[in-house]
Amino acid sequence: MRWTRLVAAIDYDFAKFRGPSPAGSVLRASIFDGYVRSYLAEHPDATVVDLGCGLSTRFDRLDNGRLHWFDLDLPDTMALRRRFFTDSDRYTMIEGSILDDGWFEQVREPGGPVFLLSEAVLLYFPAETVHTTLRQIAEGFPGSRSVLDTGGKAMMGTQDRNPVFTQVSARMEWICDDPAALEPSGVHLLESRTFASPQPAVARTWPLRYRLGMKMMRAIFPPPVTTYKLNLFETTPPR
Repeated sequence: MRWTRLVAAIDYDFAKFRGPSPAGSVLRASIFDGYVRSYLAEHPDATVVDLGCGLSTRFDRLDNGRLHWFDLDLPDTMALRRRFFTDSDRYTMIEGSILDDGWFEQVREPGGPVFLLSEAVLLYFPAETVHTTLRQIAEGFPGSRSVLDTGGKAMMGTQDRNPVFTQVSARMEWICDDPAALEPSGVHLLESRTFASPQPAVARTWPLRYRLGMKMMRAIFPPPVTTYKLNLFETTPPR
């Protein structure tokens, strides 16, 4: 598989990351994937944009042979990405920022419906920057679907106790306890999921220990599970 070759080729000590976060990243990705799959089931010729893609292999997992896919990230990340991935007639890598609109026109070129996702990216920006970015995207892609994650105050306050964050300098900044509060920025909330309440089709793919374990955590110590949300929106004109 491509991701195993990718990990083997990068000179990086992945073993230093421990605790629940690596498994949580997999669960998070599966929920994001589930939203994209559901959208493609209704719109197989859609354009999908992964904003802040990093080294994600999501296109490989979800390509239906008909969609157009754009991966967007900063120049240094894309330079690394191009060591392992290649553009094609339906797959394009763009150097750019989720905070800018320079990529809008290129994404519009294929035509048809657009689905935008941003996984573990906006959390690292101040709230004002997030709201401005969402308004910009809503104006640029009205009537589109988008999925992004939010973190509440209870989750944000535990970062320094998370083993993963002891290995990196970055910290999440944007606190959002209620995803519906984003609606004035032009995104109408359709639904929210947590690790304890993934889409049923996604839950069926999880090992039993995670399906039951997340529900037990929600009952015993809810904040880490319930304050991190994965949210499906539809863009509307900002108010």
